[in-house]
Amino acid sequence: MVLCTLRRQFLGTRSHCGTWARLLQRHSSNCVYSSIHDFNQEEIREKLLAFPGGSIDLLKQDSGIAVLTVNNPSRMNAFSGSMMVELEEKVTQLENWTDGKGLIVRGAAETFCSGSDLNAVRAIANPQDGMKMCMFMQNALTRLLRLPLISVAMVEGRALGGGAELTTACDFRLMSPGSMIQFVHKHMGLVPGWGGAARLVRTVGSQNALKLLAGAVTVDPELGLHIGLADGVLEAPQGAGEETLAQQAERWLSRYTKGPASVVQAVKKVVLSGRELPLSEALRTERDVFGTVWGGPANLQALASKSKHR
Repeated sequence: MVLCTLRRQFLGTRSHCGTWARLLQRHSSNCVYSSIHDFNQEEIREKLLAFPGGSIDLLKQDSGIAVLTVNNPSRMNAFSGSMMVELEEKVTQLENWTDGKGLIVRGAAETFCSGSDLNAVRAIANPQDGMKMCMFMQNALTRLLRLPLISVAMVEGRALGGGAELTTACDFRLMSPGSMIQFVHKHMGLVPGWGGAARLVRTVGSQNALKLLAGAVTVDPELGLHIGLADGVLEAPQGAGEETLAQQAERWLSRYTKGPASVVQAVKKVVLSGRELPLSEALRTERDVFGTVWGGPANLQALASKSKHR
């Protein structure tokens, strides 16, 4: 069933014509769970909205790079129930942003995210509701990772538990000096439930993932670089006039988002299909995506200027 869902997502059926433009309008196909898995999206949304607090803020910039901010400083940017719903809503907006090229995910007030707000967690502590919350967040974060945007988590302060899982739902991670990523789930008598374990294995390998999860290891920037969890370390501004961490992160990301949005999104799509689909399916997807840019404005301009040989 999962393979069939992925085939529909990446390749499309005859009715979908295999085009990503139409696919982006069908964002529900990016979800891991639906009604066939006994998952009622509206039911869990209603329950989550009973636990308000904080916000998920989205800023779309003319550069084509958006900034998504987890904003709940009084709770170390922990996700309240309403914030989980807002995250899903903001992902929907980004799925439909045709001019988008990149995304920076960050936390407010110089810390990243401490996972779930314990007030909400205690209120939905029964296994049934816990599973539904897990499915809701797996859907949201899977869709975040599958966005046709190149994304980077800008980690300041601490990324704990679900916050650590959130970093793995981005293509890249940049850490600031003194920051840390820690999968603390074991200390809470849990394992990751928002898809963080599966994504972590794909990022750092099964042995490193086992060490991080079973040992609840604190990952600082040095260790992060060593095991491949971090893709770079930002520099602390030393005075007025120097780049802020956010400016450094945007400059770092911009090296991968130069050019037309259609081409940048096409690059993300072929990499995504190669990561998630069997080889033969990924090759057919690459063919289909190639067909959307071959002969397009960017391709014709490059041919006219013969920029390949300069």
